Amino acid sequence: MLFKKKTLEQQVFDCLEKIIETELFKKMIEQRLFTIDSESAAITITLPFYAPKWLAELQQTSSEALTSLFKQSPTWNVSYKIPTYTHKQVPKRNTDIKNIIAVSSGKGGVGKSTVSVNLAIALAKNGAKVGLLDADIYGPSLPTMLGKKTTKSTSSDGKLLEPIEAYGIVGNSIGFLIEDKDAMVWRGPMASKALQQVLNETNWPELDYLIVDMPPGTGDIQLTMSQNVPITSAVIVTTPQDVALIDAQKGVIMFNKVDVNVAGIIENMSVYACVKCGHEEAIFGTGGGKKLAEQFKLPFLGQLPLHIQYREDTDAGFPTVAKNESVSLVEPYLQLAEDVAINLYKELQPTIEQIKITELK
Repeated sequence: MLFKKKTLEQQVFDCLEKIIETELFKKMIEQRLFTIDSESAAITITLPFYAPKWLAELQQTSSEALTSLFKQSPTWNVSYKIPTYTHKQVPKRNTDIKNIIAVSSGKGGVGKSTVSVNLAIALAKNGAKVGLLDADIYGPSLPTMLGKKTTKSTSSDGKLLEPIEAYGIVGNSIGFLIEDKDAMVWRGPMASKALQQVLNETNWPELDYLIVDMPPGTGDIQLTMSQNVPITSAVIVTTPQDVALIDAQKGVIMFNKVDVNVAGIIENMSVYACVKCGHEEAIFGTGGGKKLAEQFKLPFLGQLPLHIQYREDTDAGFPTVAKNESVSLVEPYLQLAEDVAINLYKELQPTIEQIKITELK
């Protein structure tokens, strides 16, 4: 029996398939994101996510085998095109925002706002165009975390609010419209209306991702966002302890009920790291976030440590990822940003643009 010899392109794909996670590689091949030029020894790839570490590891791990196949070191031509993913059919008001990601938790005090701001900045550091919306009408924290406590929103046309720029991202919050000490004594419907106004009446630039820092719980704001906003996906933040997991579980169930995809679980405050001796201790328990992910068959997006610098930096208006002084504290967020972006691509389908047919008369 004669066997047909594989083409160089097939051999290159075989090499890459051994390195790239199977489900991810299959989807990338189906969508023809790779092009192999055997004559110039070039690999052209259009990435649907920004993941510098993932790309560097792919290039490094495949280097020897690809050099052997091409008889020379390959050239990588990399471009990026972030898709708009299919979501629940809610009228989309702003076509400049490709994807809306809700960062949520069922319980307050799990560090969700700190995660939101550092995740947004990490996505931007990786290369994406990112916005951040503070959806906590009653307790807005974005002005403090971005170091913009005295900044107020302005409007160039008298209709739309200009987002606030800081650390490579743009953001908006009810906190930029009120005085720092004002209390928002509003009923649920009024708070929900205010949130929709901040979202829809902001002059957002073109964004790959809009991160929404959700308030804790499963009340009016969450319902408004789920029913009236085209949320692409949600990520759930929890600590490992049972009390937090109970409420995080309710958050997952809520998004399932309103037909919003959940991209995965983030376990915050996994271990406490002593700043003096470096000793690590799991003061909130271990493995809770992973168990929750397994329970609902969701991706476990990773663990983030409990460290005093995270708190000090956000209080000072200079988030840790933007400050970029400690690799051990910044790296988990850069990795988280890659994992979130890659999992969105793996789990969701890009929206197919509708073709308009005009009858000729």
